Amino acid sequence: MTHPPQSPTRTVGLPVDADLVEPGVDRPTLSSLLPALSGSLGQDWPDGCAERLGLPRADRVCLVLVDGLGHVNLSERAGHAPFLRGLVRTSEPLTSTFPSTTATALGSLGVGAGPGATAMLGYTVRDPATGRLGNLVSWTDLPPAREWQPEPTVFERLVAAGVGVTSVGPARFAGSGLTEAALRGATYRVAESLADRVDATLDALRRPGLAYLYWGDVDKAGHHHGWGSWQWGDALADLDAELGRLARSLPRGTLLVVTADHGMVDVDRRARWDVATDPVLSADVALVAGEPRASHLHLRPGADADAVAERWRGRLGDAAVVVTRDDAVDAGWFGPVGERARQVLGDVVVAMTGRATVVDSATQTPASLDLVGVHGSLTRHEMLVPFLVVQKGS
Repeated sequence: MTHPPQSPTRTVGLPVDADLVEPGVDRPTLSSLLPALSGSLGQDWPDGCAERLGLPRADRVCLVLVDGLGHVNLSERAGHAPFLRGLVRTSEPLTSTFPSTTATALGSLGVGAGPGATAMLGYTVRDPATGRLGNLVSWTDLPPAREWQPEPTVFERLVAAGVGVTSVGPARFAGSGLTEAALRGATYRVAESLADRVDATLDALRRPGLAYLYWGDVDKAGHHHGWGSWQWGDALADLDAELGRLARSLPRGTLLVVTADHGMVDVDRRARWDVATDPVLSADVALVAGEPRASHLHLRPGADADAVAERWRGRLGDAAVVVTRDDAVDAGWFGPVGERARQVLGDVVVAMTGRATVVDSATQTPASLDLVGVHGSLTRHEMLVPFLVVQKGS
């Protein structure tokens, strides 16, 4: 795998009282997890990820990724999860990517590198070749996935080394753009219900290798009802029961790891700005990419990024951290940044604090504007993800 050159790192002055997590600082990252699990399976990885995460050797490894299950969210609602709460209370979380969103996080998880290597930099991104807004989840208005993200995945590297890799998920994700970009290389097994996915995973683990199970209903409940809702609690309880069954049924000697792509905050409608109707925010901005908690501002030709950033700071105040692209890159928000990713990044990058959002009603759908739970920014609720480890006794 080739990686872009390392950038010098300097701080951009995150507010110390805003409950924010500086990306990649003082904590292992989500991008180190699959390389570490490869090390557990006996496959060497250049930077010693397995040793840094303290993972033991195993013939069989099971990775469960629960979409939207942040470490803080789980900790604060652990009463719904008798199996998981015993693990989360004694664990230290991983740090997700910035933006803390599914496409970006899965890209970094799957490739074992930051978003500066994958160019998977938000829910929506500007395609440099067309200038159009593309969606990395539905993979619309974008080039083929292998062109956008050509780096080899960890799954591809494992398979090339003779390790069996099985990915378990819904039919609609088989061969999708996001799967091809982030998680290609595995044998894909279709299973819809969580119980069926657990059964398929257990079947795959009858043989040595790695099995990856994805579950998205916790995230879905959070988006529509909020992570503080009873619906989110029920989704967590259902998940907990099946993960407990999975852990009890694993073959002896199996290493089980449960993590997530990101966490979530519930929006405050009183702290929402709309670029489409706000003349201060829209000035010199040609296109807004990303999502309501983490925006990439692509400016009109000739516009001054420093001036736009200062204008946004004045408008949003302490509801946002607003930096230029160069400052975000130099601070290491995206890891080492290659030329492909640099062209995708906005001229100005905006990370919301608290429960505030910035939307663009000119490009976002009414349904997306109505979401209760959102993510993407730098708060602990969004950035910290579980790192729960169980090893079935041999």
